[in-house]
Parts: sequence; C-alpha cells; structure tokens
Amino acid sequence: MAQSRISALGLDVGRKRMGVAGCDGTGLIATGITTIKRTSFQQDIAQLQTIVEDRQVQVLVVGLPYSMNGSIGFQAKEVQKYARRLSQALELPIEYVDERLTSIQAEEMLKAANISPSQNKGLIDRKAAALILQQWLDERREKIVNLPVNNSI
Repeated sequence: MAQSRISALGLDVGRKRMGVAGCDGTGLIATGITTIKRTSFQQDIAQLQTIVEDRQVQVLVVGLPYSMNGSIGFQAKEVQKYARRLSQALELPIEYVDERLTSIQAEEMLKAANISPSQNKGLIDRKAAALILQQWLDERREKIVNLPVNNSI
C-alpha cells in the first residue's frame, strides 16, 4: 500500500523561544531543525516562512500544554491564540498534540547524553518539538495502519 508523503512542522511554542522540528517525507522520523528566539510575531513568521518554503510544509503540529488534569489552562489558550495567527499568516492548517511532558522528556534525553540542560535551553526546545511531531506522526501512522489483518493462511 503506497503511503502519501507528508511534510509537517512540529512547534514547541514558549514565551521566549520556539523549538522547530521537521520530518522526513515518509513521516517516520521527526528531528529538531532549529530554535527561534521570539522577538516579534513578524520576525517569527519571517523565519518560519523560509523553513515552510524550503521543506514544502503542509501542516503545523503545535504542542498544547494541557494542565496535568487534562484541562486547557491559560498557557494553552495563549498557545492556541498564537498558533491560529501562525496558521493564518502561513496559510497552513494546524493540529495540536498534548505536550505535557515533552520538555521533561527532552531534558532527560540530554542528561542521558551528558549534556547540561540548563546551558542548552534551545536544544531542549528543539528536542521537545521533535517529540511533539514524533507523537503526531506515530498517531497518524497508527490510524493509517490500523486496518483489519487477516491472519488465516
């Protein structure tokens, strides 16, 4: 079964920085691309526009920081508002992924590699964005692959 190619951009949106991740065309592996230091919305768009054009991005996958009880709190509403503006400016659809523990996971990955999380905030943001995008890719693949399997031979 031929699977359609996908080019998605994963975003870990923070107040000071935004981690950006992309995936290979097959939609199997997400990798961190860059960390954008947020200065103004126009600057954010300018930097993202270049990446979107270079990678022919079709969808933005934004991590949504749900509260630990699963509700959408103040920070998540701010991220949604910002993501909607990005979506309009870049003319791309948005999908959200629960990102509650991605930054912690990213920090743990750095510690395991003997890299200091406190001195590598941008790297944490990129890794968190990659985790967000990877989660979306995995869920998307499960939906496509989750067809009934005939085990009788």
